[in-house]
Amino acid sequence: MKIDFVSDVACPWCAVGLNSLEEALRRIGPQLAVELHFQPFELNPQMPPEGEDAVEHLSRKYGASPAQLEATRRTLRERGAAVGFTFGDRPRVWNTFDAHRLLVWAGHQGRQRELKHALLEAYHTHAQNPGSSEVLLRVCAGVGLDVERARVILASDEYAAEVRERERFYQEQGIHSVPSVIIDDRHLIQGGQPPEAFERALRQLSAQG
Repeated sequence: MKIDFVSDVACPWCAVGLNSLEEALRRIGPQLAVELHFQPFELNPQMPPEGEDAVEHLSRKYGASPAQLEATRRTLRERGAAVGFTFGDRPRVWNTFDAHRLLVWAGHQGRQRELKHALLEAYHTHAQNPGSSEVLLRVCAGVGLDVERARVILASDEYAAEVRERERFYQEQGIHSVPSVIIDDRHLIQGGQPPEAFERALRQLSAQG
């Protein structure tokens, strides 16, 4: 079974959804062979390098009040904890394009899943800037990727065209929110679903062959 996980490092529900999906796969066990691929999506493609205050950004983008934003944060902390992900404070929103470029490269190195988890943790648990070369290089080192090769990529536009092409492809397929989980190029599950929802859907699709 091929699973494309379309998401953004900046998306907190993507952290919930990924951990939920992986918990569902653990429950199903090794009888379901899965190829998991991470595909890029940018929630804020125009975000400048200095980023923006998170409350100001979310209030303007979604029209949410401070009380609504705090309620969402509480829900995220609870849902994250239920699947083993810890949300900390995230005071700023940053650009994630370079993180997506490194994720494409990491896919060629067989380390994409490890890098994705490390980036989500750096951003949502530790409030580190995923647009910062220093942060990105440190995260790459932490998952065993070649730091000097990563440095060369960040100093160039390598993998930029691939990221933009993949983003365009999924937008043209009607993907406008994340996480979006696409199974065998045919079936779509959207949102940070609980493990039970993923498990039920995966078992049904597996049984259909």
